This record gives sequence, structure tokens and C-alpha cells, in this order.
Amino acid sequence: MKITRSSDWRDALPFEVPMPAADAVPGEPTRCVGCPAGAEPRDRSELWVVKHRHPNNHAGFVRYYCDEHRPKTAPPPAPSAARPDKPRGSAPRAAKPKPERTTVPKRPAPSLDVVRAMCPDCFVEVSATGVCGMCGQRVTA
Repeated sequence: MKITRSSDWRDALPFEVPMPAADAVPGEPTRCVGCPAGAEPRDRSELWVVKHRHPNNHAGFVRYYCDEHRPKTAPPPAPSAARPDKPRGSAPRAAKPKPERTTVPKRPAPSLDVVRAMCPDCFVEVSATGVCGMCGQRVTA
């Protein structure tokens, strides 16, 4: 049986980007993950929702944060500036040819259709020695 995940509101959230919880998913008041366990639930208009990456679930997981505990996001990477020693209009360098790697052909996998000796009493496969590991009877192929 193959188990698949269903699609829901969390799929629309980008990873590691705080969004207002009321905009992402309206609903009942809830607690901030950073506040103490006894803290009162807050209205969703006061909370932020963040979808974090998870090592075992590619869909990630979602947490609610108040303003005080909201994770800081890294600024987007700056566009790469042109190097001062390289003129802007110069042509790109020609790519160096990569040396070809010689590959050793792999041996074919052993066939699974091999008929092996079976013990007539125990009905288990006998090792290459011809002796049954269960009862000790010598079996000839």
C-alpha cells in the first residue's frame, strides 16, 4: 500500500519566510511556539506563520510565532557585482575540454533464477557444503 500526502493550505507557504497567520490560515486563536506553555492563545492577527524544512518530510512543518519570537530571515542574496579587473564587454572564456573517464564494465548481477539444493526434510536452502543447517542431513544436488 502506498501512502501519499494530501494537499492543503501549507503547500502555498514558502519555506522560511514569516507571513501573517491571519492571511495564511484564518481560524481560532492559537499559541506561539516560543512562549511558555501556560501562555494564553493569541488572535491570529497577532501571530506569524513560518514553514520550516524537515529532514524526513519534504513538505516541511509549520509553526506559529508572536512578534517577539518570530525568526529573523536572511536577506536575499545580492546580485553578483562585476569584477573590477574584468571589462564588462569581454567575451566569455572557452570551456576547457574535460578528459574522458574510462569506465570498467560492471559484472552482471547474479541471476536469481538459480535452483539451489533444498533439504527434503526441512525445506530450507542448503549451503555450498551440502549439509543442511537445520537437521545436519547431507544433501546432494
